[in-house]
Amino acid sequence: MLATLALAGCSSVPRGSLEAVRLAVHGESVHPTAASVASTPYYQMQVDGPDGGAVLILASTDGGRLGWYGSGKDIVFTRDGLVVKTVGLSQDLESSTFIGDDPFHAGLQKLAGPRDAQRRLDWTPGYRYGLVAHSHLEPRGIEQVEILGTVHALRRVDETLTVTDAGTTLHNRYWIDPADGFIWKSRQYVAPGLPLELTQLRPYRVATP
Repeated sequence: MLATLALAGCSSVPRGSLEAVRLAVHGESVHPTAASVASTPYYQMQVDGPDGGAVLILASTDGGRLGWYGSGKDIVFTRDGLVVKTVGLSQDLESSTFIGDDPFHAGLQKLAGPRDAQRRLDWTPGYRYGLVAHSHLEPRGIEQVEILGTVHALRRVDETLTVTDAGTTLHNRYWIDPADGFIWKSRQYVAPGLPLELTQLRPYRVATP
């Protein structure tokens, strides 16, 4: 479950600054503003799920994997804008890795047409490990996406993720910067029945090769 963010022992965020970025409580909606985000110097990402939302702070970077921390043990890890691990949710994505080429690392802006890839997924609880997922990515048109009062012209990319061994098909969506593939917003299933919507408020951007 995602709740109000708090960072204890995992970064240099002073406790006094947390009130300025405390934008949600468990089960409530999150409505950050440009002013509230600008009032703190930290990279911030809004995450909304079935049980509410929160604004998470970037507290760790490890070889391209970013750790976005909320209160208690709530953590969302991303790599190239894709959720690759979660901690503290009702279901957790223990791992997501590509088998072979990784189109997210290569940059989704390079997709000239549909692209297929394979991922290996681990979900808990239930010891659902080593599940092979077929990823079908399809670029769509440019859409206008408003974030904190600024409208971004972003290309939508749809992903159909078929996990045959689990008998499920998940539908993800990404809105990317057409220049460099940076994912500003996405709707991703971290497990069956558990979608998360991620919105970059103060983005941490790394150049795409």
